[in-house]
Amino acid sequence: MNQHADTTTKTTPRELLQSIVSIPSVSGEERECAQRLCEYFAEHDREAWIDDVGNVRAPADDSVLLTSHVDTVPGEIPVRIEPAAEDDVPALWGRGSVDAKGPLVAMAVAAVSTGVSFVGVVGEEVDSRGARHLIENREEPGAVINGEPSGWDGVTLGYRGLLAGTYVATSESGHTSRPENNAIQDAMDWYQAVGDALAPDEWTPVFERVTTKPIAVEGGTTDDGLSVEATMDVQFRVPPAQTTEAIRELADAQLNGGTIHWYDDVPPVMTNPRTPVARAFRVAIREQGGEPRLLRKTGTSDMNLFADAWDCPMVTYGPGNSELDHTPTEHLPLESFDNAIAVLESVCTALISD
Repeated sequence: MNQHADTTTKTTPRELLQSIVSIPSVSGEERECAQRLCEYFAEHDREAWIDDVGNVRAPADDSVLLTSHVDTVPGEIPVRIEPAAEDDVPALWGRGSVDAKGPLVAMAVAAVSTGVSFVGVVGEEVDSRGARHLIENREEPGAVINGEPSGWDGVTLGYRGLLAGTYVATSESGHTSRPENNAIQDAMDWYQAVGDALAPDEWTPVFERVTTKPIAVEGGTTDDGLSVEATMDVQFRVPPAQTTEAIRELADAQLNGGTIHWYDDVPPVMTNPRTPVARAFRVAIREQGGEPRLLRKTGTSDMNLFADAWDCPMVTYGPGNSELDHTPTEHLPLESFDNAIAVLESVCTALISD
């Protein structure tokens, strides 16, 4: 009987990375990229599908859940492989190569090779709708490894929380020579008062501070000429030593006649470096010739939401330099990507056997 050899060629990890980075997936437009991930799992006889909100779901051994986000911020960077100016190491350039398609693809590859669960979530850059949906629609896994750039030899244990709102003030219109505040001044005074109340001393590390930041301001006389209105969108990054509830109360106490609508509230997180997950990473990084770095990030990630909902050990991990997030020079050294896959495979294997 004649037998024909299987000539099917499976996608290599680097090919998958370049393919995924080449597919634009700005928040809200992740579908094509999600489909490509499903195709990769199908190549390896793994079931995967796109759920109601657009997440890629590939359930398997739930001792470990590998999860990272499919979406990116806007910005076109020509996709190519070439060294960065500072070294001779080949790197993949492109929007999302660092944040967070490098971690995403490394996790997809490790999930296939070790047989653990995987989810590629959507909307992390805007409202984390994918992570929120996941929490509501699946059971708690044994452990979570969240994908964000930490460097292949770094493990992120903590993130600050996020509190975001819109301050609104209205005042009667009047001649600009009058000394009374108008709504624009009320908004400015409110922001200054909150900032003063939260001002740290100069020795406090950034991670341990509450950072205040206005992200949009509008104001002026209304169309009918009878009043002045002002709106200010603000964000507060909240360290684990404080709570978003306490910052909300402080900001509400300074309202100065205005009102504020709070539209996002994500608690801070700081995980224990002695969990089985963190230990497994330290061992795996050393096996690859690295010296483990334990990190705290000043931003916020989906791990904040997972930690608030699930009582299981977790960390955030992924190849890439987070200082390149959202920048026009975003690129990922391919050697770092390869190392991260090896580390993830070692960690998952160790956690499955425990």
